[in-house]
Amino acid sequence: MGLAPAEHGQGTRLAISAERIFDGYRWHNDAVILIDRGVVQAIAPRDQGSGDWPTEMMPPGTMLAPGFVDLQVNGGGGILLNDEPTPDAMRAIARAHRRYGTTSCLPTLISDTRAKATAAIAAAKLLQGTGGILGLHLEGPFISRLRPGIHRDDFILSATSNDLDWLGELSAVGSSMVTLAPECVPAGFVKTLAASGIRVSAGHSEAGPDTVMRAIDEGLSGVTHLFNAMPAMSARKPGIVGVALSDERLTAGIILDGIHVDPLVARVAFSAKGWSKMTLVSDAMPTVGTTQDHFELMGRRIQLRCGRLVSENGTLAGAHLDLASAVKNAVTLVGISLDDALRAASLVPARFLGIEQHRGTLRAGARADIVALTTNLDALTTWIAGKQPE
Repeated sequence: MGLAPAEHGQGTRLAISAERIFDGYRWHNDAVILIDRGVVQAIAPRDQGSGDWPTEMMPPGTMLAPGFVDLQVNGGGGILLNDEPTPDAMRAIARAHRRYGTTSCLPTLISDTRAKATAAIAAAKLLQGTGGILGLHLEGPFISRLRPGIHRDDFILSATSNDLDWLGELSAVGSSMVTLAPECVPAGFVKTLAASGIRVSAGHSEAGPDTVMRAIDEGLSGVTHLFNAMPAMSARKPGIVGVALSDERLTAGIILDGIHVDPLVARVAFSAKGWSKMTLVSDAMPTVGTTQDHFELMGRRIQLRCGRLVSENGTLAGAHLDLASAVKNAVTLVGISLDDALRAASLVPARFLGIEQHRGTLRAGARADIVALTTNLDALTTWIAGKQPE
């Protein structure tokens, strides 16, 4: 049956036609997305027509999919959030990643001073829901000194109940997230944060399975960059990895740049968790979207070498990665299906944040955040709320 055009002004409507459209759940071949006032109205077969809707025809072979949602973005476009925890910096970082299909993100601040953290919270509160900024991800400072990664030791802290006062401000910042080590916070800390709507994720941690399970019971719902900055799982020491792979309440982020996690190990994770609980993250640094081969991170020089971002002592420092590349790597290196790779970059992170009704899908009622991909899975263009970048 045909679809009647919307009864609103012509300027508010758009139809995008493509050979293949993935709505987050299934594929539509030779179809058209009907958008009105930035919201998806329907996906219809091409031969049913789009009436008098202004129509944009995508090149042959183009695929349309939900815009990517990145939960962990330290920087991009030459900007590091820790250097500039401001609204302008957040907008610039989001803009740098948009060309790679990311239409929503959580700018991420790694362990730093209290002043930097509160400035980042204020900036995210000002922007929430605009310019592709969903909220803020605070990665630290309440992490283990035994698993610092690139975090500076002098900024790593053990939490007290008093820290809930300033950290609780995140509850007013859209969709936000805190990465912490469960063994480094007092009893009830995770429960208080989770009860306020903040997503709490375990990372940079030495926590044993009992500690992790207690934190899950309190509201812990994620694991940050699975396998990295945490003990390896062994026969008698499952650790965080074992709990993450076996507990369906946890959503695990994973960095698929072919460096942070071996492709075979990543395949094991996807097999164990299933598509609904694995999310791709970039953990991106300022080099993404630039020709830079180095940057400064809190007084340390970080060099890009053969795709790796490393400090002078060889420690990995985030990733030179975008989500379109992560999707491609998931398919070509890890060997998971394109459907699952696309979901891991859109629907799953949206579900983790509790916003899957309007982000991460292209079903009726969702915001028209869309990425167009070539057959090689390179990002061609994006739309945010039905509008392309200028």
